[in-house]
Amino acid sequence: MGQTMLATDAIYGALAECFITIDGNRYKFMQLTDFESKYEPNIVEIPILGQINKGHKPAGGKGTWSGTMYYNQSIMRKIMLDYQNTGVMEPFDIMVTNEDKGSKVGRQTIILKGCLLDSIILAKFVAGEDTLEEDVSGTFESFEMPEQFTPLVGME
Repeated sequence: MGQTMLATDAIYGALAECFITIDGNRYKFMQLTDFESKYEPNIVEIPILGQINKGHKPAGGKGTWSGTMYYNQSIMRKIMLDYQNTGVMEPFDIMVTNEDKGSKVGRQTIILKGCLLDSIILAKFVAGEDTLEEDVSGTFESFEMPEQFTPLVGME
């Protein structure tokens, strides 16, 4: 039987950290309960003379992010207020680090650069709810990966 991953090497998601840097101010965004970012290359079809099948080629791409957070901060609403009042939406950075000391993979950090908000809830209430949450999403221009997971034994 070949090498398999140990269950202890799966990353426990609640141990992540998230920081948002807006206008030079860094905030630990502990309100987030889930977060996901992805980068999608734009793959275009390339017709090729003398060939039945089309080829494919990457041509640009886009980055998006989304998450759910507790409705208990005004930082992101302030971004939209400033945009409404000035016509300028200042881009911000989001840094996410995943590290589970029980796993042998170490830590990975992704920094999303040039983030913008798609929308934000301004005011909210729900009678009878225990806590208020809100969904948030946006785009980013580029990303960096200053720390990478270590490959597990058996991967290479």
